[in-house]
Amino acid sequence: MSDKENRILRVVIGEAPPERLDKALARDVPEEAALSRSRIAKLLAEGAVSREGVTVTDAKARVAEGEVFEIALGAPEPVETAAENIPLNVVWEDGDLIVIDKPAGMVVHPAPGSREGTLVNALLHHCGASLSGIGGELRPGIVHRIDKETSGLLVVAKSDRAHHGLAAQFEAHTVTRHYYAVVHGVPDAADPRLHGVRGVSFEPGGVIRIATGIGRHRTDRQRQAVTFEGGRHAVTRVKVLEGFGHPPAAALVECWLETGRTHQIRVHLAHCGHGLIGDPVYGGRRKLSPAAVGERGAEAAAAFPRQALHAATLGFTHPVTGERLDFASPLPADMEALLAALRG
Repeated sequence: MSDKENRILRVVIGEAPPERLDKALARDVPEEAALSRSRIAKLLAEGAVSREGVTVTDAKARVAEGEVFEIALGAPEPVETAAENIPLNVVWEDGDLIVIDKPAGMVVHPAPGSREGTLVNALLHHCGASLSGIGGELRPGIVHRIDKETSGLLVVAKSDRAHHGLAAQFEAHTVTRHYYAVVHGVPDAADPRLHGVRGVSFEPGGVIRIATGIGRHRTDRQRQAVTFEGGRHAVTRVKVLEGFGHPPAAALVECWLETGRTHQIRVHLAHCGHGLIGDPVYGGRRKLSPAAVGERGAEAAAAFPRQALHAATLGFTHPVTGERLDFASPLPADMEALLAALRG
């Protein structure tokens, strides 16, 4: 249905079409083209849509069953971001997506102050010609992110159809994501203090559920904060895997996300009074007592250079093949060393 050389897409309007042209095209465009309604609206505005050789730019134009429209997609435009030969730990890759095990210290997407050395720079080099274009540009499709100093798994789209399919799964909260974190204190469902924290509830199996809004901090725009008026709905579940110290002073916890807001796990655990070890933003200035975890454990926690957070598992349905994909990443060496010190 399309001429690959000229990238001309031919769309036949089906029966009972929506009244608006943009809606009709979004409905009837071939699935493999993976054109969103917003992309179609942009193409209409650019004069890339025609009917019987006549350009159509009105997104609200009426359409009829059987009408044929041609969409000139053109070649995907290169992005200004430079490709960089940066080693990547590739867990899975095919023509539509790639799963990366990201090291701590790597920014996912270029931003002011971090234009080079990002995951996107590395992916542009690694994927090269295999990128089919996202939204008309030759770029990887970032559908979710993990913080610079968080390690672990994330999936990136290489094609428009994968980008739309993955984004829909993240929006529907059907992607499974579990993290390991090392926190101050032990979040125990039996702790009466936790029962008084707003937004905290308890589920079977020792699971703590944290449900709040999350939005920008009122005075520090680089931070997020819990809110109960406005903000974006956020739900995190937490379960203690191992406690450390006598008396208990730290814990390895498993967290899984129902939603995926910026800094969500870090903000929610800090809200509960169990900020992450090594977190310079939300962890506070707490220090572990050598009396509880020993000199080695206290020193390892104080010197840990990043938030102790790792994206350990990732599961989703392949947006093109329909295959269920589940991935796991072992704890990185720095977190293993921290746990060994706390156990000692």
